[in-house]
Amino acid sequence: MSFFSRKSKSKPTRLYFATDVHGSERTYRKFLNAGKFYEVDVLVMGGDITGKLLVPIIDEGNGNYRATLQGEVERLTTQDELEKLEDRLRTLGFYFKTMKEDEFKHLQENPTAVDELFHEQAKNRLSDWIDLAESRLKGTGIRCFVTGGNDDDPEVLEVMKRENTEAFIACEGEAVMVDSSHSMISVGFSTYTPWDTPREVSDEELGDMIEEMIAKVQEPGKSIFNFHDPPNDSTLDTCPKLDWDTDPPTPIVEAGQIVMHGAGSKSVRKAIETYQPLLGLHGHIHESQSVAKIGKTTCINPGSEYGEGVLRGCIVIMNEGNIEGYQMTRG
Repeated sequence: MSFFSRKSKSKPTRLYFATDVHGSERTYRKFLNAGKFYEVDVLVMGGDITGKLLVPIIDEGNGNYRATLQGEVERLTTQDELEKLEDRLRTLGFYFKTMKEDEFKHLQENPTAVDELFHEQAKNRLSDWIDLAESRLKGTGIRCFVTGGNDDDPEVLEVMKRENTEAFIACEGEAVMVDSSHSMISVGFSTYTPWDTPREVSDEELGDMIEEMIAKVQEPGKSIFNFHDPPNDSTLDTCPKLDWDTDPPTPIVEAGQIVMHGAGSKSVRKAIETYQPLLGLHGHIHESQSVAKIGKTTCINPGSEYGEGVLRGCIVIMNEGNIEGYQMTRG
């Protein structure tokens, strides 16, 4: 999905956008490599960067291990099998820790300790990712702007507020310049979901957050709205409608067909319609890869296949308040 138009005489900015990697090591590394591979000037990661699950690997002694993954108990008897499991967990975006049986039993009886361990593992991986960005992008001139999403715990996101980084820039809550002409504002919160994620608010509250950020923008027509929640009924937010009263939530079926609906934010759509930014960058709804025009604004959701280690993204070419082209990528 792409279009290209006649370029102006000035040098355009090439931006690469991806989102919803959910802790997947392989997908994040591909994101950083996309800078050089696609010859872009700017990388933007649009939220939900941390993982969702911690998997304990039980050391049973004598070189034997076991782990429960997606409901199945896996038994490992060699170091090679253990390393392959760890690699699979990193790709899936899961955290893990090898422990003895007594530590595992202690965690089973202590939910607070489980939360603390999860946050510790999430912080460690995110910190390693910042180091990796600084190392991989050093001297390239490529800047990497990163924001959290609704699935990211505020305590974990504090790790991103590191000073004196060259390439990695935590941009949420800030108005930043991605080049000399285009500013960007970022909001990672979403409206309420059936999953009770860490950063959910009402649509009205989200609208207030957005207005507070827009007040920092001097020229909306040359700005980028990097909002994790997509605009409502825009094709960027189409997904199965869920019954929130079941555990887990299940798709609603009518006449033998799954009911689809727009799950995005009305406040996000209103802000785009009102201020007409140059570009809207969105995620949140993994299965709804799309590009849509809302007035003059080009809005993009590249989708996500993080669990397969696949990076979905979009290259956007901007020049002095105009979109010269875009192209979806998958690899």
